[in-house]
Amino acid sequence: MEALASPEFWVAVGQVILIDILLGGDNAVVIALACRGLPPAQRKWGIIWGTVGAIVLRVILIAFALTLLTVPYLKLVGAILLVWIGIKLLMPQDDDAHSNISSSDRLWGAVKIVIVADLVMSVDNVLAIAGAAESAGQHQLGLVIFGLLVSIPIIVAGSQIVLRLMERFPHIITAGGMLLGWIAGQMAITDPAVKQWLTVTKPMEYSAAVFGALFVLGVGLYLQKRSQRVRE
Repeated sequence: MEALASPEFWVAVGQVILIDILLGGDNAVVIALACRGLPPAQRKWGIIWGTVGAIVLRVILIAFALTLLTVPYLKLVGAILLVWIGIKLLMPQDDDAHSNISSSDRLWGAVKIVIVADLVMSVDNVLAIAGAAESAGQHQLGLVIFGLLVSIPIIVAGSQIVLRLMERFPHIITAGGMLLGWIAGQMAITDPAVKQWLTVTKPMEYSAAVFGALFVLGVGLYLQKRSQRVRE
């Protein structure tokens, strides 16, 4: 109960939900494509069981990730990946990104497609959510589960609304990319290997987070403009 009164806990909850909405938007598309071959009566159950299986698998993966983040140098690798993911988030999306997702006319076949596709696409979510949950201390896994549970109905039921909001207010996507850079900066400077050589203070941690956010923003905007020039 003490954790519920902590501002850090609720900030981390907000980060988990925002990350899962931004990076989990593809999940609704994958679910729809995988279940499109099912009879209408089974389509609802394909969506429900596919989502449940994907979320359970993701919680297990994140539980492992939370443990692995204590291994030296893995946070540095994770930070680099998060920076790359954040930059990609700011880049124009390929309309054909989901064209290779197959469908099935059998319920459990569709569920299996959803779970396997989600497993392949979950690396970014797992790393980002594990990094955001670190500030929750001993309540990390509980925070992850809570954040995922809150974001499930938003992603599945409200994905179209969220996507429209992102199209209308592109700054939401920019903020999401910067958030990943922020978490990457915090992860990098709090890596056990870094702490062996450096006494990390809170101001240093915040400075690294700000640098990560600004780096993602700067590189993302540069590549965005370069892509527009190439198209012209």
